[in-house]
Amino acid sequence: EVEDTSPNRCAASFKVLVVSPQFEGKTLLQRHRMVNSCLAKELKEIHAFEQKTLTPEQWEKQNAQ
Repeated sequence: EVEDTSPNRCAASFKVLVVSPQFEGKTLLQRHRMVNSCLAKELKEIHAFEQKTLTPEQWEKQNAQ
């Protein structure tokens, strides 16, 4: 899930939700580094990037509430 949070939706700031089984057993910092490494080129072009990284189990638990 990706949301453009920049004023006037000018693609300068983004908020993302990434759900992956690859996050199992990883710390929050390790998860964020995984995402950042995949988006390294794109992150150089934007002003702000907020991410939430969850395992499928965490996502299901969050959405069951």
